[in-house]
Amino acid sequence: FQRTEAPRPPGGKDLHAYPWDKSSLKSMPVDLQQFEKLDAYALKVNVKNSVEELVKALLKQARTDLEKVRAIWIWICHHIEYDVVGYHNKSQLSSKPIDVLQTGKSICEGYAGLFEQMCSIAGVQCMKLFGYSKGYGYKMGQTFTGDSDHAWNAVYLDGRWHLLDSTWGSGAVDDAFTKFTFRYNEFYFLTHPALFINNHFPDNSNWQLLKPTLTLKEFENNMLHNSNFYILGLTAHPETTIIQTVNGKASVSVDCASATLFTFKLRGTDEHGFMTLKKHGMKLDVYPPKTGSHKLQIFAKPSKASDDVYKCVLEYIVECESVDKATRFPKDLHQPVGPSWFTERQGFLRPSHPEPIIHTNDGRCSLTFTLGKDISVLTSLHCDTSSLTEEMRRRHIMQIHRGNQIELKIHLPHAGDFVLKIYAKKKSDPGNYDYIFNYLITCLNTEVKWPAFPQSYSKWAEDYEILEPLSGLLPANRNVQFKLKMQGVAKVLVQAENTHPLTQRTGCWEGTCNTSGCREVFVMVHENANHSFYSHVLKYEVETQ
Repeated sequence: FQRTEAPRPPGGKDLHAYPWDKSSLKSMPVDLQQFEKLDAYALKVNVKNSVEELVKALLKQARTDLEKVRAIWIWICHHIEYDVVGYHNKSQLSSKPIDVLQTGKSICEGYAGLFEQMCSIAGVQCMKLFGYSKGYGYKMGQTFTGDSDHAWNAVYLDGRWHLLDSTWGSGAVDDAFTKFTFRYNEFYFLTHPALFINNHFPDNSNWQLLKPTLTLKEFENNMLHNSNFYILGLTAHPETTIIQTVNGKASVSVDCASATLFTFKLRGTDEHGFMTLKKHGMKLDVYPPKTGSHKLQIFAKPSKASDDVYKCVLEYIVECESVDKATRFPKDLHQPVGPSWFTERQGFLRPSHPEPIIHTNDGRCSLTFTLGKDISVLTSLHCDTSSLTEEMRRRHIMQIHRGNQIELKIHLPHAGDFVLKIYAKKKSDPGNYDYIFNYLITCLNTEVKWPAFPQSYSKWAEDYEILEPLSGLLPANRNVQFKLKMQGVAKVLVQAENTHPLTQRTGCWEGTCNTSGCREVFVMVHENANHSFYSHVLKYEVETQ
């Protein structure tokens, strides 16, 4: 083994531009697929007696300096665990490379020291660096004083210095700082210096490898982004850690390159905000329920991800001086609100209402979508101030199908804020309906009091349509005009106290029925002229005297 010559200090050709130009997450081109065999080999190496023997075993599969550094990195990240006990009791702790190797645990200084020694044996220049970090225990907006609190490495590859942090590459400790979990993080291998500076501030500013370098004050003030934020290719606005509310509201927007799903928590819940998904990101307004400082967390996951795990990508402090008491959202409102690229993917195309909030003055509104193939839709209406039964939640919405178009006619039972929930499933699937999205419908007009639509039965076909009467509550002792669009049936009857047949005119069945002497009115169809039985399709109630 060759021992390396003394490392040269960083100079002009090592520097990268700040702020990050979004070119790459790494400081040199790395093809991770080319490392697959080497990574698998390095993981399996099991040598604990000496650092030299370990390096010798790892280098069997490594030719270039980059491959040597990669093998050492992969081995350390998967075999050395963070010593949470030692961290709390440093007198018992040795950071000597051989001790770290034999105990299989250490704190950051031990990781960095072992990395440095292994590189040196392998003939690659490597430095152990010290500085401040925004790691465990960091509080947003805090200042840094006194001794450095973290250690990491720089390695010399292809004529330039590069940065890495094997402690953070190996996993994470829990909030209570009592348990370490191995969770490999590729982000901290040869991280682009303009991203590394986000949470690593070296004692010697030359090791930022940046042009221009940042001051400690800038480092303290800069928003902390974790690795998930960069891995997902996000940008956020505002770029300050602390947001002041304006009239009780604070707004955040996030942009992303590829389809990403988001959630958020303000004070640990998502009920004090309003989030919409955009083509390339999301927009969020939050309304803190109390004055003071509140933690706002934003989580994200790629839409293609197979697991349902959202990872925290952003944290803000929202400072609220006055509460907007007028803005409160129904408890049934689900985030995000309104249609989006995501609902399009679920088969709801060309929404008539692309915005998430629908305002109605007369308590009525109508939404249309073009539906993807083979989709069956279920809808319901929810409101905090009314105790609608399950059945009534559905009966204030009428579905009308025309070809691949669906219209949702909504008649609100009273003024207020309502949530329209939309569920769907494949018609060919026997299973349950899946929740897809929701709208917020608001009506301020206190005169509004629409009755429900008539109750429909299973024989009411999807392409049937009621033209009149739309109200499920008919006046007593009146002649009521019926007009129904129903294709492919032999006869239609309206049954009140007496039976009234409807006549067919230009695709509609029409006629009148008298409501005296009855509490209910049924519409029945004779589907086939050769059959003698009728099927009930609709039921109306009649007002009591």
